[in-house]
Amino acid sequence: MLERGFSVVCVEMGTQLVERARRTLSGRPVEIHVAPFEVWEGEPEAFDLVYAATAWHWVDPEVRYRKAHRLLRSGGHLAFWSALHAFPAGFDPFFSEIQEVYDAIGESHPGEWPPPPPEDVPDEAAEIEASGLFKDVQVRRYVWELSYTSREYIDLLNTFSGHIAMDEAKREHLYREIRQRIGQRPDRRVRRHWGAILHVARRDERTSG
Repeated sequence: MLERGFSVVCVEMGTQLVERARRTLSGRPVEIHVAPFEVWEGEPEAFDLVYAATAWHWVDPEVRYRKAHRLLRSGGHLAFWSALHAFPAGFDPFFSEIQEVYDAIGESHPGEWPPPPPEDVPDEAAEIEASGLFKDVQVRRYVWELSYTSREYIDLLNTFSGHIAMDEAKREHLYREIRQRIGQRPDRRVRRHWGAILHVARRDERTSG
């Protein structure tokens, strides 16, 4: 957004992330505030766009649409998306095979396995419309693939809250299995698909947030 010439106001709960962002974005037209979005007091009708990347689902559903509507000026838009593990046709069989390890340590995948393909994952269009505060809801789906060595994949897992909170012995057992299984592959890599569902909606002028 900054590279495209927009001025940006960021709302972030993590003080360490804020410090990092302030160093990285020094000299750019950006304000960074430390607060939950729910309680942050932004100027009403001051923004053309309210957007969230991989964070919207954490915001209180009783607050998020009303707050976004209040912050947007006439004609403004709300946009949000998240990046999730995707399982399209032909996904890497490693992820089915490693489930037996998760099962053995009591960390089974919730729900059906494999999960539904990206095109069948529900979107939030109905929720946006039900708020009564937005219209012209548009949804776009994206799927991409990344390749990881065992070390890169474990580094990735170490950023996931479920793996961070996992019992250390369970986590070490899981990581040993991951290293071994990926290490036995001819290219010593695993393919992981990611999926994102982008939602964009325009502020409805007929309603009040």
